[in-house]
Amino acid sequence: MAELKTKLKEYRAKFDMKQGELADKVGVRRETIIRLEKGQYNPSLKLAMDIAKLFETTVEEIFSFEEE
Repeated sequence: MAELKTKLKEYRAKFDMKQGELADKVGVRRETIIRLEKGQYNPSLKLAMDIAKLFETTVEEIFSFEEE
């Protein structure tokens, strides 16, 4: 089964953004961002695209699936 890998935490640090700030900007709860960063939540396409747009990159740069 494929596992979600994310560079979300790195991008937040690069943009000097807290989890709560990111959550507010993309319209989700902070808990959602926490779960995304831990790979415990698969984002909707819209959420993934909103995050990528905010960080001026592609969805594929931030999120990927890797086989275990």
